[in-house]
Amino acid sequence: MRIHIATDHAGLDFSTKLQEHLRAAGHEVIDHGPVSYDPVDDYPAFCIRAAQGVIADRTAGVDALGIVFGGSGNGEQMAANKVHGIRAALVWNLATAELARQHNDANVISIGARQHTYDEVTTLIDRFIETPFSGEERHVRRIAQIVDFERDGSLLPDPRA
Repeated sequence: MRIHIATDHAGLDFSTKLQEHLRAAGHEVIDHGPVSYDPVDDYPAFCIRAAQGVIADRTAGVDALGIVFGGSGNGEQMAANKVHGIRAALVWNLATAELARQHNDANVISIGARQHTYDEVTTLIDRFIETPFSGEERHVRRIAQIVDFERDGSLLPDPRA
């Protein structure tokens, strides 16, 4: 699988070590930056480029996922989610890593590098990568609603109306 990865300064050490871990597991890793430590770097462009890489690969029929890191993972998730077609999930434990894939078919995982040890991070990412989308009708239906809104702003009728 091709893995697109991006971070900010807070996740740079994790990103570097994680890339080695992923390559050893047989994945192709594309690093979208940064390439050196800068305590005032701006993560949005790095994360958006990683998300764009995931979409470009998937559009071309390449099996791809993305990983974005930051101090908390919140801003990185928000940036990645601005890319049309991305479903980035902030993950903090094994259950959220697994459910992001099983129920939401998330294609990007976001993790707070300051919230976890390296071993925890690798466990979360490995679980995310190895967990398939369930394909259950209720999850497919809900994802379709998100896609519809993203495409044209349509929503199901408001039951309160």
